[in-house]
Amino acid sequence: MAHVMIIDDDQYVRSVVKQMLEAAGYVVTEASSGREGIEKHEENPADLIITDIIMPDEGGLETIMKLKRDYPKIKIIAISGGGRIVQVDFLDIAKNLGVVRTMQKPLERAELLEAVAEALALPE
Repeated sequence: MAHVMIIDDDQYVRSVVKQMLEAAGYVVTEASSGREGIEKHEENPADLIITDIIMPDEGGLETIMKLKRDYPKIKIIAISGGGRIVQVDFLDIAKNLGVVRTMQKPLERAELLEAVAEALALPE
């Protein structure tokens, strides 16, 4: 089964997403920051990465840019709860950086599983 990595600084979000994906048969790796996610991806490449946008240290946009630079074919879904700065639509910026899908938190189980299946089905 496909390997999916979830990068989010919120342990609860990681746990819930992991449970949903594992119940659907996916192998899931967790990372609490963009930096950790990139390191884990280098050690054990994921087929799909789901990353939060607003995180301390290395944020999601920076993580997406690094991943797309070093692994141009990597499939990424960007997620966001919005954050404090509402004037900037970070998910639109993520689309311009090459993510395959964006989603607003809170994530709905059916929508998440559909997005993951669609992203994994895309040609490289």
